[in-house]
Amino acid sequence: MGTAYTPGLKVSARTTIEKLRRLPLKGEVVVALGDTVSPGTVVARTELPGIMQTIKAAERLGVEPGDLAGSLKIKVGDSIAVGDVIAETKGLFGKFFRSELKSPFAGKIELISSTTGNVGVRQAPTPIEKDAYIKGKVTRVIPEEGVVVSCEGALIQGIFGVGGERLGEIAIAVSGPDQPLTEASITPIMKGKIVIGGSNISAGALRAADRAGVIGIVCGGIVDRDLMDYLSEALNQPGFDIGVAITGQEAIPFSLLITEGFGTIAMAARTFQLLKSLQGKVASLNGATQIRAGVIRPEVIVPMDSAASASDKGISAESEGGQLSGGTPIRIIREPYFGLLGTVSGLPSELVEVESETMVRVLEATLQDGRKVVVPRANVEIIEE
Repeated sequence: MGTAYTPGLKVSARTTIEKLRRLPLKGEVVVALGDTVSPGTVVARTELPGIMQTIKAAERLGVEPGDLAGSLKIKVGDSIAVGDVIAETKGLFGKFFRSELKSPFAGKIELISSTTGNVGVRQAPTPIEKDAYIKGKVTRVIPEEGVVVSCEGALIQGIFGVGGERLGEIAIAVSGPDQPLTEASITPIMKGKIVIGGSNISAGALRAADRAGVIGIVCGGIVDRDLMDYLSEALNQPGFDIGVAITGQEAIPFSLLITEGFGTIAMAARTFQLLKSLQGKVASLNGATQIRAGVIRPEVIVPMDSAASASDKGISAESEGGQLSGGTPIRIIREPYFGLLGTVSGLPSELVEVESETMVRVLEATLQDGRKVVVPRANVEIIEE
């Protein structure tokens, strides 16, 4: 049997993990090469320039733009607060019918135009800090931009997620990978924890997790309508829909990671067993997903000192894909077998015509229920061990 290559989700009890922590614009790196960092350690910081606000000073004072300079009480570079008088007309006989202009904004005077009569106020910058996200060591410094943090640990990637970066203790809420996560499964003791479910999370469980203060959920599947309805409520945006570019910016109180796909799909047994072995350990969770160019996978990371109970070994977290050969465990990521697990049983070398009338390379797979199917190689992902 031949071999081929295809992208894969990584589910490993021990692998090398590298996370790039980069600022959105140039700033200051505040850690050094070789430093040991924790998830909350600030590794770089910068400031997002404030918004330029325009005050139509001449218009509001009733003077010509060229005459504005004689009324101003400020100059370029001055800092002002809301309510500060920035201009005042002299009035009749020095005191009657005077007009004064108070600033509606706080900031720094950046522009005074004698042509338009406008005053530009640059509001205060917004500080931005980038933390380490995982416990590890700084293995690379990118001057003025960020760092790479590395560690050995457990890594579980999912097929889809929402919500940003979170940190919490893993809590198993179901008895097995085929058990759904229901509203009754969510209890007050799960506040601040990453809750592990099985085959599905119900709409009621999503709302219960919100009320209970859960910070993360990992589950095999979810009904897409349940997720859209919850996000519409949580974001107060009726009819909210997830775009095709990237997720992870949703302002919701927890992050969600789906390991298998949409619908009710049992979590892969080895994924569930790995998560179960990590119960009580502190994990970093990120629901960010990008399914097009520059693929980003939602993930759960538990550094090695916390993952010591897991004994199997993995591969580098930076590999871009894996080798398909006989017996390779795979997940099918397109209909009609979407989300199903199996193993490669054949790799025909000849091209095969599919429904779209294109010629593609296919593979033969044996599903977990014993069925043998033929699918395009592009429609599968390796489950890396």
